[in-house]
Amino acid sequence: MADEVKGLAYWIQWQVAVCALIAILPGAAAVAVIIRKGRPPLRASDLWAPCWAELSPFLLLTYRASVFLVMSWVLSQTVLMDGAGAFFFYTQWTFMLVIIYFLIGTLISVQASWYYLRRNNKEIGGPNGLLKGDVIHSNTDILNLQDEKDGIRLTSHREGQIHDERAGFWGHVMLIVYQISAGAVMLTDVVFWGLLVPFMTDEHFRLNLILVSMHSINVVFLLIDTSLNMLPFPWFGMAYFVIWSCFYLTFQWVLHACGLTWWPYPFMELSTPWAPLWYLAIALVHIPCFSAYFLIAKAKNSIFSKLFPNSFIKSY
Repeated sequence: MADEVKGLAYWIQWQVAVCALIAILPGAAAVAVIIRKGRPPLRASDLWAPCWAELSPFLLLTYRASVFLVMSWVLSQTVLMDGAGAFFFYTQWTFMLVIIYFLIGTLISVQASWYYLRRNNKEIGGPNGLLKGDVIHSNTDILNLQDEKDGIRLTSHREGQIHDERAGFWGHVMLIVYQISAGAVMLTDVVFWGLLVPFMTDEHFRLNLILVSMHSINVVFLLIDTSLNMLPFPWFGMAYFVIWSCFYLTFQWVLHACGLTWWPYPFMELSTPWAPLWYLAIALVHIPCFSAYFLIAKAKNSIFSKLFPNSFIKSY
């Protein structure tokens, strides 16, 4: 049916306007939430410090660097097989975003480790440092690095009115990318394994190691990082996730307005009366996907703090 409606006639169908509205309303609501909530409080130490008191920050650094290399290799193999067309898919967009998260996390961890090794508990981040920010006051647990024979080790203690370095621009970028990635990896894997694999009838669709990896290691690696990091996970981070999906949809619509006729996902096809239902279903599935990761992050704090009260450090 898609071949029967072309050119301007394709875009003046009633379902196109309805699908556009389904995308615009959540996008506008997401922008309003971001404007209202602003930036959440974020300490520089939250970016690189593990949530386990006995765990060296160098282990988190090593993990993030290793994941960055592994995921970059997997993505490169996908591009070698499919060319630039690989980036027509939401999965590759999300996979690249997770790589960017681990890249930023690695660079910030490297810088934090470097300054603490060189300056030993002095201020992190020079004039142009990634962690440069304003100083804030807080009545909370903080992380200090102490020199010990077996290396740098994290301890937690309570202070009254303490000063802690606030995360700068790149720290907030890292947090935003983290929140988008959390929802997006859940969405890509749920749609792929729950919708595409069982019902895909295209003879060219074949599972292989790279395809399986693209739709599995993304969420596994991110969940492991969540179990180790100190990053907060506020509920309104879903707004960034919604905007991310709106960007992808806009990208696809622009390509098709310019003459592309092939949709990477069958449910994105507009030339069918069922299109609004598909678009509404995909829009709604964003809620349980992000909520599932949100609950995992909250469960980490509540469960681990009770099971390991002397070693687990709750994020706020």
